[in-house]
Amino acid sequence: MPLFVVPTPIGNLGDITIRAIRVLREADIIACEDTRKTAVLLQHYHIRVPTISYYAHNEYKRGEQLLERLRKGQQVALVSDAGTPGISDPGAILIRAALSENILVDVLPGPTAFVPALIQSGLGPHPFTFYGFLPDKAGERQKELALLKDHPFPIIIYLSPHKAQKHLRDILKSFGDRPAALVREISKIYQEARRSSLSLLLKGIEEEGVRGELVLIVDRALSAPLDESMWQGKALDMLRDGITSKEVVEFIIQHYSVSKNTVKDWLIHRGQD
Repeated sequence: MPLFVVPTPIGNLGDITIRAIRVLREADIIACEDTRKTAVLLQHYHIRVPTISYYAHNEYKRGEQLLERLRKGQQVALVSDAGTPGISDPGAILIRAALSENILVDVLPGPTAFVPALIQSGLGPHPFTFYGFLPDKAGERQKELALLKDHPFPIIIYLSPHKAQKHLRDILKSFGDRPAALVREISKIYQEARRSSLSLLLKGIEEEGVRGELVLIVDRALSAPLDESMWQGKALDMLRDGITSKEVVEFIIQHYSVSKNTVKDWLIHRGQD
C-alpha cells in the first residue's frame, strides 16, 4: 500500500477535501506531528483510526517503524498539524525513505498557507520564491538574509509569533525598507492581512505584539542586479504569442527589476513599438 501524504486544514476545519477524509478513514494508521491536534480533526469527521506521533525529534526512529508497516502492506497516512507535510513540517525524511524503497507515495492536493497569503498580499503573484522558516541562530539567519536581499522576486517567509519581532528586525536591517505584507491566522476567525512596509510592520509588532501563525511576503529588490536575458526572453515569448507591446511592458516591469523606459527602448530597438 502507498504512503499517503494528506494536507489538513490550516484553520477552518471545513478546508479539507472529500478525498482526504476518505483516505484518513481507510488508513491503518495515521502518523501525526501532534496526535492531540490531529485528534480534534478526526473527532470532527468521526474518523476512528489509530494515530502515532511523528515529529521533528523522532523522525528517523519513528520513520523506520512506519516503513516497516508500509513493507507489510499497511496503508499509512501522514499528516502535520496544519497544511501539507514536508513543507516546513515533518515528513520529507519519511517520504524520501519510502521512495528509496520504491514504495508508492501519493501526495494529495490541499491546504497550504503561503498561496492564500501571497494572493492577499497583492505583491505578485508570480514569479515568487518560497523560503519558509529562517534559521533560529542569528549568525546563520544573517547569512541567509544576505543571500536573499538582492533576490529579484517576492520572498515568502514563515514567522513564529514569539520570534517575529527579532526576525523582522534582521530582515529590515538586511533588506532595507521595502513593501511587505504580514498575513496571519489564515482561514481562522481572526484572519488579518497587514500591508505596509517592513519598518511599519515591525513598529506595529513592537507596539501591539502579534499572535497566531504568520506569513511574511517581502517585495522584490528593485535594485537587484538582473541578467537581462531573463526578462528579454520572457518578453520575446510573449510577443511571439501575439501579446501587445503595451501588455508586455506592463508585465515585465511588474515581474522583473527593470524600468519601463528600459523595456520600451528595447522594444523600439527591435522594431516592436
